[in-house]
Amino acid sequence: MRKQLFINGNWIDGEVYRELFSPFSHEKIAEIPVATMGQVEEAIDAAEKNQYKIAFMPLFERAYILNGVADLLEKNREKAAKLISLEAAKPLKTALVEVDRTVETYKFAAEEAKRIHGKMIPMDAAKGGMNRLGYTIQEPVGVIGAITPFNFPMNLVAHKIGPAIAAGNSLILKPAEQTPLSAYYVAELFEEAGLPKGVLNVVTGKGSIIGNQIVTNDKVKMITFTGSPRVGKEINVKAGLKKVSLELGSNAGLLVDQHTNLDEIAKSSVVGAFSNQGQICISLQRIYVMQDVYEEFVKKFIAETKKLTIGDPLDGQTDVSALITKADVDRSLSWIEEAKSEGAKVLVGGYEKEGILLPTILTDVKTTSNVSSQEVFAPIVTVSSIKTIDEGIHLINDSKYGLQAGIFTNDIQTALDASKKLEVGGVIINDIPTFRVDQMPYGGVKESGNTKEGIKYAIEEMTNTKLVVWNQKNTL
Repeated sequence: MRKQLFINGNWIDGEVYRELFSPFSHEKIAEIPVATMGQVEEAIDAAEKNQYKIAFMPLFERAYILNGVADLLEKNREKAAKLISLEAAKPLKTALVEVDRTVETYKFAAEEAKRIHGKMIPMDAAKGGMNRLGYTIQEPVGVIGAITPFNFPMNLVAHKIGPAIAAGNSLILKPAEQTPLSAYYVAELFEEAGLPKGVLNVVTGKGSIIGNQIVTNDKVKMITFTGSPRVGKEINVKAGLKKVSLELGSNAGLLVDQHTNLDEIAKSSVVGAFSNQGQICISLQRIYVMQDVYEEFVKKFIAETKKLTIGDPLDGQTDVSALITKADVDRSLSWIEEAKSEGAKVLVGGYEKEGILLPTILTDVKTTSNVSSQEVFAPIVTVSSIKTIDEGIHLINDSKYGLQAGIFTNDIQTALDASKKLEVGGVIINDIPTFRVDQMPYGGVKESGNTKEGIKYAIEEMTNTKLVVWNQKNTL
């Protein structure tokens, strides 16, 4: 299939096309247009010229469109999931969950569209504020440049488009090079749902070229980006004074206290570590277990890991499939070898089979090893023994990342203590750090980001606060 750019409500051929291949089968699945600089400029101009259409649209109409997209996506659930599996090699069962979450995300956006309001300001709380009425209103920022990653090609697009439309902004969307099909499909749904022409524009091509053009264009008033810390830092420097919302990486840690249900924790940890081949920002990467229950946990964790089905992402039984590129497989294998050379032991996996990196459990890993200190973004997890929970908290905090962390404990004081001491954006108690629902405030500290997503919180970022003050004395 040959795709087209979506600019100003029209489907436009690219001047140049590139071939898109399945990460699993390596078969050609589509031809994707590479937008020229002129076409990107045209898309930005279209977003700017048509921004008033959504900015002055009544809130209930914005909600109606967003609910319409949710309904269309729900009706085409299996088609959408197969598209994700095809382009991202995400196992179908996981892709179906992503589609369901995406439906919810647009529904949340529709609900929040009706709740955008300002606040009354008690002006006379100050001596100089007597006889004055003050209030704030929330206004759209304008054109938003949205740059999204490959790992959740439909739901993370929804976390950009949903709140942007709800808040009255127009967009230019640049999806990941490997996963443009989901983004184009979503554009089709918005078109069918009645979104005015030019409000949403989708362009594809190399991020270093197209992304840079979007980031530096003065007509774009805000950048929302999900991806690597390296690129996030570059965007922050190039964007100037425009708003920048960054959701970046992590190497999420989990603490396992004694006197906990190790059977359930082991099952949850398998989901947290190996879902979508570990290609999740909050994928469980480091597990710290109290020494009294360490050996028992490891035994159960290995047993649960061995139950996973490896294979074709389009097979409904598959749990783990191919990483997004061969280069990621090679990098992951080199990091495993590095850890082994430093004394680490491979308990499960550690090698590639028919192009798929098998789920890998490592122990005796140095904290400075790449598989521990960097974001691995692969089905690799390290397990370590700790003497105290405080030791584990220190190890989790000893990282340049800080997105989410989890702790399993039956001690209330231990849980409260961990929630205060862990240097992360979110602490998940009695669950894995990979837990996320789409309305919660989601975002990290340190190199994990500078903002919160979750529809309500993204809308706050995507609006400007305007103060209005009435001098009532002069009107009486």
